[in-house]
Amino acid sequence: MQLRLISWFFITLNFMEYIGSQHASRVRRQGRMHPNVSQGCQGGCATCSDYNGCLSCKPRLFFVLERIGMKQIGVCLSSCPSGYYGTRYPDINKCAKCKADCDTCFTRNFCTKCKSGFYLYSGKCLEKCPDGLEANNHTMECTSIVHCETSEWSPWSPCMKKGKTCGFKRGNEVRVKEIIQHPSARGNPCPATTESRKCIVQRKRCQKEGKGKKNREEKRKKSNKDESKETRQESKGRAARRQNREQRESNNKTQPKKRKASNKEQDLAPADTAH
Repeated sequence: MQLRLISWFFITLNFMEYIGSQHASRVRRQGRMHPNVSQGCQGGCATCSDYNGCLSCKPRLFFVLERIGMKQIGVCLSSCPSGYYGTRYPDINKCAKCKADCDTCFTRNFCTKCKSGFYLYSGKCLEKCPDGLEANNHTMECTSIVHCETSEWSPWSPCMKKGKTCGFKRGNEVRVKEIIQHPSARGNPCPATTESRKCIVQRKRCQKEGKGKKNREEKRKKSNKDESKETRQESKGRAARRQNREQRESNNKTQPKKRKASNKEQDLAPADTAH
């Protein structure tokens, strides 16, 4: 009986030691992967692990797993990197991967930029654009085909030959149109924007440049002389009119004096005769 009790005692003791060792191992494992909140964490981590990096992030930051070789490390970022899109939840904000052909995306099913070799159309990345659209290699998008647009023809220019409008009978006249909209790669090309046709004019001699210049100078001198002559005549006329006006004013002043003197003589004449 005593041996049986002793056996049960050792069995119970060994079992308790085994349970204790398993619990200690589990505690050590949990302590290695889940340390205390914000103790020694950097880079926006709320909780972290020496082995796994960030386990959770501070508010408004996104949690994303970065692969380093065969290992994945958690990091906390203010915005998701290329190839990921952000999702917000009450307990955590995560960065989820876009589709394989997306470079950036709004959601998993809506791309905003495609990887090289794909063209963006309605949130999808396509290797070939649908009918009626063309691939724009600059923006890497499927865009509408644009055809050339031009203005109406301008009026015909004066008939000319070698840049002159005189000294010939047969010449050429030209009209042009402007390009309003340049075509895209698959659009209809622009037509010719210049037209020329032969023209006939009444032949006239070209005035020589030196002779024409001399005639212009002579006309200018003649006009200046005429203006000077008219100016002198006007000046003489004004002077003559001023002189006549002054002469009349002078005569008007002297005539009353003469009348007074003659009246005095008439008054004195009888007295002298009587004396």
